[in-house]
Amino acid sequence: MPREFHRSQRIAEEIQRSVSEIVRLRLKDPRLEKITITEVKVSRDLSHARIFYSSFDLNADRAVLTEALASSAGKIRQLLSREMRLRRVPELHFEYDQTLEQALRVTSLIDEAVASDRAAADDSSDS
Repeated sequence: MPREFHRSQRIAEEIQRSVSEIVRLRLKDPRLEKITITEVKVSRDLSHARIFYSSFDLNADRAVLTEALASSAGKIRQLLSREMRLRRVPELHFEYDQTLEQALRVTSLIDEAVASDRAAADDSSDS
């Protein structure tokens, strides 16, 4: 059975592509050079878009990035309106995507558990 795509999903995908391009190519803010747009969720009535982003720089200050995106939101929305054929462009809300950090934390916990198991196995084999 084919998967159904709602209009809001298609618009979210188009917004993600367009906003990524706008941030990468058209904005001159150096604080935004190392971010990537990871996901966009659009409300059912298409009036709001939650845009999730992450940074390639793991040491970057989230507050600075969020402030930079929030201050650029009007410009991004203006450029987005020129690219998309919508009667009304949604309001843009930026949120930091913690998926990468959570994945790194889980990986480090797994590595610690494996190292602990190996140490325990080595201790028991020495006895």
